[in-house]
Amino acid sequence: MTSLSVLDLSPVTQGGTVAQSLANTLDLARHAERLGYKRYWLAEHHNMPGIASAATAVVIAHVAAGTSTIRVGAGGIMLPNHAPLIIAEQFGTLSALHPGRIDLGLGRAPGTDMVTAQALRRNLDASVDNFPRDVVELMAYFEPVAEGQRVHAIPGEGEKVPVWILGSSLYGAQLAAMLGLPYAFASHFAPAEMERALELYRSRFEPSAHLEKPHVMLGLNVVAAPTDDEARYLFSSLQQAFVNLRSGRPGKLPAPVENYAEQLGAQERAMLGHALSCAITGSPETVRLGLDAFIRRTGADELMVTAQVFDHAARLRSFEILADVHRQMAEAA
Repeated sequence: MTSLSVLDLSPVTQGGTVAQSLANTLDLARHAERLGYKRYWLAEHHNMPGIASAATAVVIAHVAAGTSTIRVGAGGIMLPNHAPLIIAEQFGTLSALHPGRIDLGLGRAPGTDMVTAQALRRNLDASVDNFPRDVVELMAYFEPVAEGQRVHAIPGEGEKVPVWILGSSLYGAQLAAMLGLPYAFASHFAPAEMERALELYRSRFEPSAHLEKPHVMLGLNVVAAPTDDEARYLFSSLQQAFVNLRSGRPGKLPAPVENYAEQLGAQERAMLGHALSCAITGSPETVRLGLDAFIRRTGADELMVTAQVFDHAARLRSFEILADVHRQMAEAA
């Protein structure tokens, strides 16, 4: 049965604070651990009023220290923003503190707008075009010391932190296949190239010391509630946030509103229909049908589920409903 994991953007809600968002993140991670989710990943975004996980390694440390068994990692670190040695030291430290529980997903986008991306650059020559070389350099720091090696990641050396390639286009699929690494696709907000990326990754995959065969994780929005109507209501927070972001007005996660989609123009509805096409919203039975269809369609090895829900209690309940549905599906398989 395809395993389930959690992607948390540590949402900052309207009227809420970053401190509360980070407390909610730890609470949700503990909840996910009790429910049997496999991983809990956090994402690097910058200059985003509604996302509290910009200092991703710090938040991972917070979550890993507050849990005991669930894998915790980055989904992902935007490597063009950082020197590979710094990331190797950060995640080497995390791995030393929490052996066997740390994952490192790497992306080549800046995770922000271009003005902020310029402010983040470690030097003016840094470029996404250096991404493959930077990935290889970073992975080398996790290997045992080589003869003549002058630069060491301490901590990091010998930790062998699992590295994933993240992507929303064919580029990441090709790189993950070439390096023989697991691949995570951002279908939860950029699904356009999903099928082509999966075919490319699987057909070109080269076995490596890290992985014998292709392994795919797909992002999926899931908002579950006792009824379809309530789930659609809760889902409107993410819909509003997307419309605001694509309109150049990023902000905190809005409170849900009734019949939000019906209030939009045709262009906005089409944008949401495309960007959020990999979403399951509804009652337990609706979620079961949607989950089964998505897994059959994609053959995903893992699903990385995200739920941008305004009310924290409703968010906890959504992940609990999904876990119950998933368990029932596994028992019936």
